[in-house]
Amino acid sequence: MPVGDQLLFGNYDACLNLGGFANCSKTFDGELAAFDIGAVNTVLNFLAKKKGSPYDNRGEWAQRGSLIFPLFQALQALDFYSKDKPKSLGIEWVNDTIIPLLEFYSNHSVEDLLQTYTSHIGIQIGKIFDRGEKVLVSGGAVNNDYLMKEINKNSSASFEVPSKELIDFKEALIFGLLGVLRLRGEVNCFASVTGSSKDHSSGIIFTP
Repeated sequence: MPVGDQLLFGNYDACLNLGGFANCSKTFDGELAAFDIGAVNTVLNFLAKKKGSPYDNRGEWAQRGSLIFPLFQALQALDFYSKDKPKSLGIEWVNDTIIPLLEFYSNHSVEDLLQTYTSHIGIQIGKIFDRGEKVLVSGGAVNNDYLMKEINKNSSASFEVPSKELIDFKEALIFGLLGVLRLRGEVNCFASVTGSSKDHSSGIIFTP
């Protein structure tokens, strides 16, 4: 994704994707980096399903909840957030680390669990971006008004939400670009992002 972010959306200081996981691409000390920040919809949708809905519409349930402070503290203290980049997450991490914490506090309402997790991830996302940075935000979770409010509250960057088409299809657009770069033999994977020894053109070309 960072190759596409740089080539197609280079007028922004950073790009933030809010989907099942939050991930970003931005420059640190003159070098482009990209990494996962934390779980978003994988957790929020898990909780919403306890109320019979596939998702928390615009974060309305979360907004009505109250903070469960011990859970909030436990989430904030998770080891992943202190690891150096590059770093990435998978659903296994959510199942092994986040879900047990939520289940431990399942005597609280779903609204309280949603509020606590949204407050937590809003802080983790917001602190990544610096004052004055212009950040392009895409992914399904941009429709969660409460999450966006929490991110903005915890950052002095400027977050810009584009058109619905770009929100929904930014990843597909970039993957198409990555394929074109591979066909041309041009770099589509940065060493600064993956931690590999050099940039390279990744992918296998199948011909009929």
